[in-house]
Amino acid sequence: MAEAFSDHLTAGDCLLLAGPVGAGKTHFARSIIQALMAKDGAVEDVPSPTFTLVQVYETSAGEVWHTDLYRLSHVDELVELGLEDAFETAITLVEWPDRLGVARPSRHLDLTFTMPDPETDVRVLELITVGADWDWLGKIF
Repeated sequence: MAEAFSDHLTAGDCLLLAGPVGAGKTHFARSIIQALMAKDGAVEDVPSPTFTLVQVYETSAGEVWHTDLYRLSHVDELVELGLEDAFETAITLVEWPDRLGVARPSRHLDLTFTMPDPETDVRVLELITVGADWDWLGKIF
């Protein structure tokens, strides 16, 4: 599914990835990034940005910002990271978007990952579009 998303993402697209630890947020983000890089013939390890807060990747689709805001202590730190500018100029994949507070972009896609039965590998993904230009989702679902 992440590869299908990568076929449509462009600068200004923001995916907010929510869900408990282990629900698949990082795996989904990594898969999107790796699919975008593979289109350019690149293969690169995609580490979790848990400790760096932000990892930036250059792709032919544009700059991709993968952020993990779990350790963010205050919303003012977003300015220091440059994330608010990236919302407009890059593809942004944001884990733990509840930390964004009022900085949540006006146009985004909420993706909530849940695990209905922790004994299995089954994941449920709920999508909510906020703002315009998400029509391409109809090609995936």
